[in-house]
Amino acid sequence: MTDPATFPAFLRAFVDDAAIFPPASIELEQAVAEHRAHRSSEYADLVGGFVVSDVRTADLANVVSRRSQTLPPQPPIGVSLVVTGGAGAIEPAVTWVSRSDGVDLQAVEFALRDEDDLAHNARRLVRVVDSLDEALDDVRVFAEPPMLRGAASHGWLSALDELAAREIALKFRTGGLTDDLFPSSAMLATCIEASLDRELPFKCTAGLHNAVRHHDDETGFEHHGFLNVLLATRASLDGGGPDEVAQVLDDQDGIALASRLTADPELAARTRRWFTSFGSCSVLEAHEDLVELGLVGVTA
Repeated sequence: MTDPATFPAFLRAFVDDAAIFPPASIELEQAVAEHRAHRSSEYADLVGGFVVSDVRTADLANVVSRRSQTLPPQPPIGVSLVVTGGAGAIEPAVTWVSRSDGVDLQAVEFALRDEDDLAHNARRLVRVVDSLDEALDDVRVFAEPPMLRGAASHGWLSALDELAAREIALKFRTGGLTDDLFPSSAMLATCIEASLDRELPFKCTAGLHNAVRHHDDETGFEHHGFLNVLLATRASLDGGGPDEVAQVLDDQDGIALASRLTADPELAARTRRWFTSFGSCSVLEAHEDLVELGLVGVTA
């Protein structure tokens, strides 16, 4: 079992458990049981919140309630709530989860609709967040801007400015079920730099199944690595330009990436202030990569 006292700080609460989302799409009751197992395992420090969409919150509450009737008392499940509707869907979703027994709302995530006036859309969502200030006390809020398809437009950057004025963190899509949902390294580098330029933390969603950038022979997709994103964030903070940040995202030498992190683990931990976490449908896959790279140990 990994000793929690020696678990690297730069990996703590790094992986948000998105097991019910594609491609895993695990049935909710099984996903809750597995999340509980993750939280009591040797790699518990690696695990962040349980990601659930607003359309599944009632189902989650029912699962948690049923389990509480047959199992010993357990701490509430920390939830990252993904709001799939527009601005009007945020308030009822937050209210529902906040009032559900056995569930602790830790984060709210929503996407900015890709409209002509993206900054106006951002302002509308900011107003909703402001109206829920008390309900969102100690709850982290993330907004996902539309994926870049080229250079960042004025409207895209203006929307980020609106979010920055309210200190709403960002969420960037790094993959999905189709090739067009995987941003190039140049595009992801632009996102990272835009976020840090505005002193906004960010998280990533989808596609970051593994620690290191790689080609998936089964799907044909080029996957970003979560250690690459962490080190690319560091490169940007250290003044590296877009080309240097993209180079780090392209690096497929896992041993070299791991060595850079262990060379200054305190600096890596400070970098996590900005790259807060990533959602993955396989916590175990992320853990196995980290064990293989020697970043976490497992003892009997």
